[in-house]
Amino acid sequence: MAEDQTSADSTPAAPETPVAEAPAASTPAPVETPAPVKPDQGGFFWGTGRRKASVARVRIRPGEGRFMINGRKIDNYFNELRDRQDIVRPLEVTDTSGKVDVLVNVHGGGFTGQAGAIALGVSRALKGYDATLEPALRENNMLTRDPRRVERKKYGQPGARKRFQFSKR
Repeated sequence: MAEDQTSADSTPAAPETPVAEAPAASTPAPVETPAPVKPDQGGFFWGTGRRKASVARVRIRPGEGRFMINGRKIDNYFNELRDRQDIVRPLEVTDTSGKVDVLVNVHGGGFTGQAGAIALGVSRALKGYDATLEPALRENNMLTRDPRRVERKKYGQPGARKRFQFSKR
């Protein structure tokens, strides 16, 4: 036993060389939080939504849940239940329904395009109202603009894709 201890003590220890550590690539970069959006003079947070040919300018502020579109209530402006549900969906997802007043000016396009534009405008305004709502809106795909548009009509044809009937003789 004594020989084992003496032989272990007599072997010189290897000199420790400093090892240069590479910067850790797995460390995430600090995420910049956007500066909080301030309301305008009337206390409103703004959001603009577009869909097809429709443009909606949406203003929200804390309130009792009023929803006015071009000076009319939502039920008087949109007859289709589907359009009303699409518009109110961002409020329901973020649990702000009944907590904010929404005022909308919308023009252009048809009812479906206007409903899509208002929904996007409400989502963007909610993001400005409270930045913590953005993940819920993104998760439900409510901050993405729908890029689809009507294809233009081509000359020499009756429509965008339709052709006149071909006659061999």
